[in-house]
Amino acid sequence: MALSLAGRPPEAQSLQILRRLLQEGVRFFDTADTYGLGPGELHHNERLVAKAVAEQPPAQVWVATKGGTVRSAAGEWQIDGAPERLYRAICESYEALGGKVPIPLWQHHWPDPRYAIRAMLQPVRRAVDEGLVRFVGVGNYSLDQIRQARDVVDIVSVQNQYNLWHREAEQDGILAYCEEHALVFLPWRPLGGLGLAHRLDEIPAVAKLAAEREVSPQRLLIAWQLAKSPCILPIPGARRLDHLLDCLAAATLTLDRREVARLDALTPADLPRRARSSAWEQRPPLASR
Repeated sequence: MALSLAGRPPEAQSLQILRRLLQEGVRFFDTADTYGLGPGELHHNERLVAKAVAEQPPAQVWVATKGGTVRSAAGEWQIDGAPERLYRAICESYEALGGKVPIPLWQHHWPDPRYAIRAMLQPVRRAVDEGLVRFVGVGNYSLDQIRQARDVVDIVSVQNQYNLWHREAEQDGILAYCEEHALVFLPWRPLGGLGLAHRLDEIPAVAKLAAEREVSPQRLLIAWQLAKSPCILPIPGARRLDHLLDCLAAATLTLDRREVARLDALTPADLPRRARSSAWEQRPPLASR
C-alpha cells in the first residue's frame, strides 16, 4: 500500500524494491483495488505488483488482493458491499493483475452491515465458479460472520487487525478458530501502523528485549506475531527496502516462551498512542448507495 499512496517512491524504484524482495524469497504480496491516490487511481497498486511479478511463474507467486471499499472524491476510504459492486471489483482486479490466470486470493475487504453476508459473497462464489478467483478470504469479519461466509464459499484466510494495540483476535476466538480450521490469519497493520511503528523503541519492554536479541524493535514484533500462532502470516508494509528486509529477517528470529510472555504482558497503559486519529482506527464510513 505504501508504494501507491502519498509520498510513494517513483515507479521504477518501487518495482526495484518488489523485485529485490522476490530475489530474497518473498512469494506472497498483499494489495487491494483501492490502494492509490484517490478514486482516480483505482487498481494502481495491483498493476504495480503485477508488473513486478510478471516474469515469475504464476504458480510460484501468490498475489492477494481485496475489494469491498471505494474512495470518495476527498480520498476517504468507504465501505461498499453492494453485490453488483463486488462482482465488478473482482472483474476489474482480474484485469489489473494481468487477466490471464485466476486471482490467487481475493479477499472481501470489509463487511457492509447493510447487506447479508450471503448476499455479498454470492457474487464472489460466482467469480470462483467462472475462474476469475482461485481462493477467497475475508477481512475485518467477526467470528460469526466468518462462519456465515464459509456456508457460501470456501474461505482460506482472515485478514483482521492484530498488533500490540489491537489483540482482539486472541480474545474473540478468531485466532483459535483459524488454527482449528486451517485458515491463514493475515494481521493487517502488524506494527501498529506508520504512526506507531517508528515509536516502538519508546516501549521499555520492547526496547530492552530488542537490545538483548540485538535486533530492531520492528523485527522483534514480527517475530512475536510468528510465535503466537502457526496460522499467522504478517504483512508488514514500508516504502524503504531496508525496513522491509529487516522485517523479513524476523522469519529466522525464534522467541522462546518467556520472551513471548514478556511482550504478552504489555497493557494499553504501557504503549504510546497515536499523535492523530486515523480513518482505519475504526470501521470506515459507509459509501452512499
